[in-house]
Amino acid sequence: MSFELFVALRYMKTRRKGLFTVITTVIGVAGVATGVAALICVLSVMNGFQADIQRKIIGAQAHLNIYGNLDARQLERLAKTVGARKEVSAFAPFAVGQAIVTYHGRTLGVVLKGIDPGRSFRVNALASSLTTGSWAEVGPGKKKAKPGCPKGLSGDCVAGWGPPAILGEELAKNLGVWLGEEVVFISPQEVGTSFGLVPKMKKFRVVGLLRTGYYEYDSATAYAGLADVSDFLGVKSGASGIEVRLKDMDDADRVAQQLQRELGFDYSVRSFHQLNRTLFAALKLEKYVMFLIVTLITLVAAFNIGSNLILLGTEKLRDIGLLMAMGAKPSSIRRIFLWEGLLIGGFGVVAGTALGLLLCWVIWRYPIVELPPDIYYLSRVPVQVELSDLAAIVGSGLVMSLIATLYPALKASRVNPVEAIHYG
Repeated sequence: MSFELFVALRYMKTRRKGLFTVITTVIGVAGVATGVAALICVLSVMNGFQADIQRKIIGAQAHLNIYGNLDARQLERLAKTVGARKEVSAFAPFAVGQAIVTYHGRTLGVVLKGIDPGRSFRVNALASSLTTGSWAEVGPGKKKAKPGCPKGLSGDCVAGWGPPAILGEELAKNLGVWLGEEVVFISPQEVGTSFGLVPKMKKFRVVGLLRTGYYEYDSATAYAGLADVSDFLGVKSGASGIEVRLKDMDDADRVAQQLQRELGFDYSVRSFHQLNRTLFAALKLEKYVMFLIVTLITLVAAFNIGSNLILLGTEKLRDIGLLMAMGAKPSSIRRIFLWEGLLIGGFGVVAGTALGLLLCWVIWRYPIVELPPDIYYLSRVPVQVELSDLAAIVGSGLVMSLIATLYPALKASRVNPVEAIHYG
């Protein structure tokens, strides 16, 4: 143990004259502990919400989406290129486009996506998101005849129901539609008739409702069979792209950049981060701002440490003079005060870390704060502690404690030993 650390520990253990300096020390430790605990709780809760949102986005999307005007040969070549990568776990073709859905006078703009359930369910979590109905009818298959349809009639009765479709729960609520009813999708593409160009329209039968937990998808997305959507949207090759699932979703941005360079500009490769760039940027900015705001608590506590060390320098003025008279250098006096501030701040950081982790466990284990599930799609506050955040919080607490000790340490090292012994 160094001489400076030994003296600093002795000062910490020594009973001081007067109650005020003891109180300021306790306030300094408690302030740092409170700031550290608050930072851990706030950032862990924000991490929990971000992880929950990311999980719901990936449940409805894939890790990577590759778009392009594909013919059958290009689609096959693209599938071979993607499947050859070691990071890829599964992939599936899809067709997607904008459409207008109408039901009994209610009209909404939606994203209509065609999937092959047998392959797409290996890429996303839509199979587990279904709340009502069944995916069994989605995909290739024969149409069912409408019940009560008289024999010998032509038109929709003979053709049967429209192709099956799955709607998001919020979309179905906004339209007022339920299972077994038909909705009309209107494509932006036009078809030529004897009356001129008219929008392309097609009836789809609602066979299920799903809830991904992410409102933006549940209120504006509809799913149907790949062949039905490709025919409706006029995708000649049967698919407008491939969605990819990776073994590690953290590699999404890197693999997207590599595939973009490999495939060229005939294709557009987008990771789920890029497709939701605004959302993730907002969450990142919010987390950064909250870190700065809550850090002010620790900063105030660091000022308390600085004021406490100024009082310590005044109280121990004679001791400082004696140490310098016995041969202690000004640098040694500075280090004594730096150690003193670091010890106070360190105790506060350790106590705050323990308190913050305990509070995070309590929030995770017990439903202290209950959320309305119909609004947040959650019943309790999610918590996720990350080691990088802990390291940043502990480091910032120690750095601010060290900065707060610089002036008191510098002031104490400039004491005149003769005057200090005489007037101390």
